Amino acid sequence: MPTTLFDKVWDAHEIHRSESGESLLWIDRHFVHEGSFHAFNKLRERGLPVARADLTFGIADHYVPTLTRRLDDIDDAKVRGMIEQLADNTREHAITLFGLDDPRQGIVHVLGPEQGLTQPGLLMVCGDSHTSTHGAFGSVAFGIGASEVAHVLATQTLWQSRPRQMRLTVEGTLAPGITAKDIALTWIARLGADGARGHAIEYAGSAIRGLSMEARLTLCNLSIEGGARCGMIAPDDTSFAYLEGRPWAPEGERLEQAIRHWQTLKSDDGARFDRDITLDAAEIVPTVTWGVSPEEALPIDSCVPDPATQHDEGKARQMRDSLDYMGLTPGQKLTDIAIDRIFIGSCTNARIEDLRAAAEVLQGRRSRVPGIVSPGSTQVKKQAEAEGLDTVFREAGLEWRESGCSMCVAMNGDLVPSGERCASTTNRNFKGRQGPGARTHLMSPAMVAAAAVAGHLADIRAL
Repeated sequence: MPTTLFDKVWDAHEIHRSESGESLLWIDRHFVHEGSFHAFNKLRERGLPVARADLTFGIADHYVPTLTRRLDDIDDAKVRGMIEQLADNTREHAITLFGLDDPRQGIVHVLGPEQGLTQPGLLMVCGDSHTSTHGAFGSVAFGIGASEVAHVLATQTLWQSRPRQMRLTVEGTLAPGITAKDIALTWIARLGADGARGHAIEYAGSAIRGLSMEARLTLCNLSIEGGARCGMIAPDDTSFAYLEGRPWAPEGERLEQAIRHWQTLKSDDGARFDRDITLDAAEIVPTVTWGVSPEEALPIDSCVPDPATQHDEGKARQMRDSLDYMGLTPGQKLTDIAIDRIFIGSCTNARIEDLRAAAEVLQGRRSRVPGIVSPGSTQVKKQAEAEGLDTVFREAGLEWRESGCSMCVAMNGDLVPSGERCASTTNRNFKGRQGPGARTHLMSPAMVAAAAVAGHLADIRAL
């Protein structure tokens, strides 16, 4: 019987299936970060050890400051305490930690692939919704809650219900300047923030196969914003080339054996999906959000929508609420929206290709607004500096910071001031996501750079 990629990976990890249909799954990789202290406390209360410390990895990212790598430089006791607590918990259980001062430190969803911890065919979990990122290699990867983190720590297994499956095919060739971020915002805007709710998405088609590995990571990262449980892409030569030479990736004969197995990880011809969606790559244009959900997105050459034209009163009310929070007027051109600052960073768009794309736009230009550039990992930072990208950002008037989640989730003190409008490469534009009262517009790194140069939302195609 023809089988999907998702089913192949899921079935290979199913230890037991209950009468109700739930699967007990073996977990290959478990990433924990500062928010995992609840789970470690549960283990401590019950006197339990971590079952497989060798398959568990600690990463400091959400709370780490971007101005220093020294713990004693952090004035905020809560922030400092969260980082210290992760270090204490991982030390107690002999778990590998990529801590604040580790030269491999980075955002978990950047660091995992970068270190070769993310590999095809694995089942991976983390207490963070953007764990879907790792599916770009053909793994099944999803975020879990605090009690589930404790269960995995104690047993290296997890009970889950098998999700429905959706294939999202993008056929054709993307126009120059169109990125994975534009693909993601386009499909989420068309299907809605719950358009893929309860589904595992497999991205397919010639446009997907043509994406770089880093672009695939961006696309899978945003799967959760359309309601999907996870997103995945069949591994291919692009994936294998990326993994070769990574610290945790197999080497030599073991790599050759692994690749022979990884090449079988694809949906069979005739495999059935619960939903099949197809997009034409030629229809995808530079896209930005105007509201407070990733689904409230439009092509950059559009105007702010008018709730009066919406026949569904519930949706009209939601639009009015979004416009009120964002301080926008129906009919206003998106390119007329002035910004107060920019942010380039996050697990969505802070890899080296993202920084190169932004730097290419900013080269020889000045930003009209202040902004922060925070690379996705310390390794990315070193590589960017070796290529002189940090100089481009500094000469444009932007701040070049250390790696961390930073202004994406605003837990480390990096905030957008209330009422200010930020052009951002992050993944969420929810109310207050970048700080209380902050107004966020999501877009690709090149589009953020274009907005910085213009001082307002701008079309990269016009530069």
